[in-house]
Amino acid sequence: MIPRALTIAAVALTLSAHAQEFNCSVSVIAPQIQSTPQRIWTSMETAIRELMNARRWTDLNYSVQERIECNLLLTITEQSSADRFKGTLQVTYSRPVHGTDYMSPVIDLVDNDVEFNFLENTQIEFTPERFQNNLSSILGFYAYFILGVDGDTFSELGGTDFYNVAQQIVANAQNASEKGWKAFEGTKNRYWLIDNQIQAVFRPFRECLYNYHRYGLDVMSTNLEDGRKAIGDAIEKLRSVHQAKPSSYNLQVFFNAKSDEIVDLFKPVPAQEKSRLFTTLQIIDPGNISKYQNMMRGS
Repeated sequence: MIPRALTIAAVALTLSAHAQEFNCSVSVIAPQIQSTPQRIWTSMETAIRELMNARRWTDLNYSVQERIECNLLLTITEQSSADRFKGTLQVTYSRPVHGTDYMSPVIDLVDNDVEFNFLENTQIEFTPERFQNNLSSILGFYAYFILGVDGDTFSELGGTDFYNVAQQIVANAQNASEKGWKAFEGTKNRYWLIDNQIQAVFRPFRECLYNYHRYGLDVMSTNLEDGRKAIGDAIEKLRSVHQAKPSSYNLQVFFNAKSDEIVDLFKPVPAQEKSRLFTTLQIIDPGNISKYQNMMRGS
């Protein structure tokens, strides 16, 4: 069975304690803060986990095996008052590969603009229609962004409805005092992550997500060469995205997750056959050039 391969339907905005689209692992750490009792971090961790895993984010029915595997690592770096915190959030998401037990990494990012209020032993309330507080909007944003990317990997442009919700969350947060929501605050924040994703020039990137996984990884258990060729062709199409928007945040997030996988997939291939891919990768992902050089050497 291929999870979520048939359709990605419209998004429901109601709560339920039973849907559970996510199997989200949550960790909250505060290595620089020694004075705060551990129970505060445990309470925060529990509240985040309950929001992610117990809320109904969509109107789709997910079986236990189909739940989306993701991880949130919240590192608290500053506590300015009893209920005011600042830190970073690492978000990772992996997708199952058909016919194997392999989980392919798709998203790997660190959000450095995480500042919020939280009271011990309270639930985190979220609604996409309005901004309630910064923590719930950040979590809701990444939930729908992950749903969108997951949808794109299982059906062509299948994440559109979820991206639209993520964009609405950003729009609702434009008056927030905290950073991360506005275009002028930087090029690597939540605003640009979703704005890029839905721009027409990024359509080849979304098509790459689909072709890389459905015609690449998902067929490799039965046809290794065809799958690997589909992956190479999918990556080649990212040249146009890079030309339109060099060093985009979205491509960086993609290759943060995928660079090691790409190296492992193409390392055994004769150098002549992977030279075109290497040329493309050194243009669109120069930050990982040393990895791709090792790929070419087969080491």
